[in-house]
Amino acid sequence: MSTPNVVAGRPEVSIIVPARNEEPCLRACLESLLAQGGVSSEIIVVNDASTDRTGEIAHSFSGVKVIDPGPLPMGWTGKNHALTTGAQQARGEWLLFTDADTIHRPGSLVRSLAEAKQQGAALLSYSPEQEVHGFWEKAIMPVIFAELAARYEPSRVRDPASPVAAANGQYLLISRDAYLAVGGHAAVPDSLLEDVALARVVKTSGRKIFFRYGADAVRTRMYRSFWQLREGWTKNLALLFPSVLQLALLRMLEFVVIVASAALAIVEFVRGRAQVAAVIALLAVVLFSFFIQRIRKAHFPWDVNLLALFGLPLFSYLLLRSRLSHKRGTVGWKGRTYGSNPAVKVMPQIAAQERHLKPLLGNKRIGRL
Repeated sequence: MSTPNVVAGRPEVSIIVPARNEEPCLRACLESLLAQGGVSSEIIVVNDASTDRTGEIAHSFSGVKVIDPGPLPMGWTGKNHALTTGAQQARGEWLLFTDADTIHRPGSLVRSLAEAKQQGAALLSYSPEQEVHGFWEKAIMPVIFAELAARYEPSRVRDPASPVAAANGQYLLISRDAYLAVGGHAAVPDSLLEDVALARVVKTSGRKIFFRYGADAVRTRMYRSFWQLREGWTKNLALLFPSVLQLALLRMLEFVVIVASAALAIVEFVRGRAQVAAVIALLAVVLFSFFIQRIRKAHFPWDVNLLALFGLPLFSYLLLRSRLSHKRGTVGWKGRTYGSNPAVKVMPQIAAQERHLKPLLGNKRIGRL
């Protein structure tokens, strides 16, 4: 087994992997991280109360440090607590937060670090190449990522004059100085969308964000079943899109109009009204072409883009389910329930920052926004 390229003294990058029941994917992730070269690094896996073989797998790698975050404090989500605990143990000048379901391409770490420095970015984040299998993943994932590409357009995220801020927690590289200055994940302890929330804090502080599609650096398969997909997007969608009801109605209407136009064209052709059928069919083709143009921005293969039409009603369903779950305070994720559980009530932000970042700061004070 290879080990990280660590030199004497502080490593340049600390790679922090939060892991809660990640047995199916953790090994491949760590193998890809251990294979990185060209930069001194350390790998920290935060085993967040896993009940499967996650801890055993992490401990099997001699070049990986495995830590236990301890009980979940009041006012925190599990992932924010795990990430903060990992950051407390990190020694690197840069922190790379990455999920256990990612696969990192050879040389991507040194290239991303060079890109962050070249761009003068305090935070660099990639949207990974999405690996999809089966009907449900192929139908819904392009629809969601096309909406994300429109809502969080990378050029606007990178523009200091734009209020749009975003990051993808599957690959989030941030300088240690910037992380400490804005309060890190302790600044957003109760957020279920910690990557975007942290990006907003960083951008509000006047620091630069660099965000782009990063298929050349990292790929991922986010969900491995329909039930995981439903739970994950139920957690996220209402937080990602401000006008949930309008968007759900718009996408359902789009689906109905495209399908109804195609069906009506067939009916009219069977009835012998070829000219009417041709006009209606042309309308259906035009509508579908506009749909495909939007979906292509999500960077999926053509066969997946075609199946995405059937993802429109499912997207509407997930939007509404997400909104209702957040409204009721019954958002579930990896065996925990957020919102209705008193363990996730918001604690005072500044107290949370100072308590959880004290090991990183020593006697320094946290920068206020």
